[in-house]
Amino acid sequence: MPVISMFYGLIVMLYFFDDKRHYSPRIHVKYAEGTALLAIPSGEVLAGAIPASRLKLVQAWTEFTRRN
Repeated sequence: MPVISMFYGLIVMLYFFDDKRHYSPRIHVKYAEGTALLAIPSGEVLAGAIPASRLKLVQAWTEFTRRN
């Protein structure tokens, strides 16, 4: 999975060949032992979990990158 961003211990990856499990655009996020799948551009958690404070950072990042 290609890493597209790393910040504050978060690793954001984009895996675009997984169209059999998830049909919406999404990013994969790793933080410590947690992983989560987030919808693009809404930031909604599709699967998994990461701490709420880190989830807010990733959601802000998706909003910022969407606008730029």
